[in-house]
Amino acid sequence: MVRYKANFLRTSLVLLAIGMVALLGIVGTSLWLVERTKSNFADVVRERQMRSAAADLLALVKDAETSQRGYLLTLSPQYLDPYNAAVKNFPPALEKMRSLLQAVNPDDPSAAILSDVLPKKIAELKETIDLANSGRVAEALEIVRTDAGQQYMDQARRALAEVIESADSRLREGVENQYRSNNALTWVSVIGLMAILIVLGGSYRVVSRYVRALAEARDRVEVLNTGLEERVNERTQDLMRANEEVQRFAYIVTHDLRAPLVNIMGFTAELDTTMRSIQDYILTEDDGMPKEQLKKEALLAVKEDLPEAIGFIRKSTKKMDGLINAILKISRDGRRPLNAEHIDLQELLSVASGSVQHQVADADGEIVLDVKGLRVHTDRLSLEQIFGNLLDNAVKYRVRDRALRIVIRARKQGRNHLMIEVEDNGRGVAESDHSRIFDLFRRSGAQDSPGEGIGLAHVRSLVRNLGGDITVKSVLGEGTTFMITLPINLRAIVRSDQ
Repeated sequence: MVRYKANFLRTSLVLLAIGMVALLGIVGTSLWLVERTKSNFADVVRERQMRSAAADLLALVKDAETSQRGYLLTLSPQYLDPYNAAVKNFPPALEKMRSLLQAVNPDDPSAAILSDVLPKKIAELKETIDLANSGRVAEALEIVRTDAGQQYMDQARRALAEVIESADSRLREGVENQYRSNNALTWVSVIGLMAILIVLGGSYRVVSRYVRALAEARDRVEVLNTGLEERVNERTQDLMRANEEVQRFAYIVTHDLRAPLVNIMGFTAELDTTMRSIQDYILTEDDGMPKEQLKKEALLAVKEDLPEAIGFIRKSTKKMDGLINAILKISRDGRRPLNAEHIDLQELLSVASGSVQHQVADADGEIVLDVKGLRVHTDRLSLEQIFGNLLDNAVKYRVRDRALRIVIRARKQGRNHLMIEVEDNGRGVAESDHSRIFDLFRRSGAQDSPGEGIGLAHVRSLVRNLGGDITVKSVLGEGTTFMITLPINLRAIVRSDQ
């Protein structure tokens, strides 16, 4: 959970950084596009002003020229009103035109043309009107016939037309720039929104997974708390069972070791009696006791009593030595470090079966393996000893007039354990002996086979060292099935116990 929390914090910081970068990108790009839009808009406004100024200036000159012609034809003062208005508004309009051209393009030749031609046109109009006002209409008309004014007007019209055309071109370009800026701003907003949505989606997923993990952890804690009392009771029962086994083991050991010790003590006393008989014969002086009688007793002691006592003492000490060695064997197995490795159960059982195959064949029997290619990660030597002992017992306690059949099955039990069954059709075990056959130095049924009663105790010790357990079901005269439960991965059991 701690590692998951660290991953959650790291992922959250990454998503937050991505969101901040996306947001800053959107804000920065939007500000840049807004400034660009403002600049484009200012250009459009200026071009519209220039176009309007050029059109206004051209209209003023046309109005003045039209008014001049009407007056020269009619000499009616009312025709001079448009002229007078145009002449009045001409200077500021021309100045506005020049300032706009200067702001847009100081090197534009149109500004020089207009500054030169338009004043000349206005001067030509003023001259003809002044001549007409003084009664010299013929002279005024003669000036008109020279077409100088027409040339001025054509030059001004062309210059203003170029200004208007340039303004229109720049207006179109400004509108396109404005359109592109708007599109760019739209795309930036859409991409930014998508990025933010992705960040929000990722954040939601991370938070959901974290919340789900917290909920699962809380549920596990609740389950653990709910089952804590049950597990405590199970551990307490296991401890009580282990304590009972320790007490039973201590009783069995002390009882079985005490028997040969009592024998040794008894035959030691007999040795002492025998030695006194020999001493009486050798050391006794002539004190009235018949010498022949002492000799006879001494010879009896040397020939019979002494060898018998020594033989019984040796037999008892040999039995004690066997018992002690059996205890040490089980003790060494409990202290031996386990070497967990991947084991093909089919292969290991095939090898174990091969070691007793000749004995099974002699009994016209067979060994059937049904393990379905299972693998286990545990201590190989312990497994070899477990199945070696069980197979030896199946052969040793077979029914002589029945073909021996041994079946070994294995299957998964839950997610983390295996159930292995070793079944035989031998003599079986009485129900009353089911629990005691796993005790040290305890044997069941007729004792017609050699052994000290440590095999099954050794097997149970090995199985429990591997984190498993062994039980038995048997019907006397029909056969026996040993059921072994083992963890699939010994390392997981070792880690959980640490």
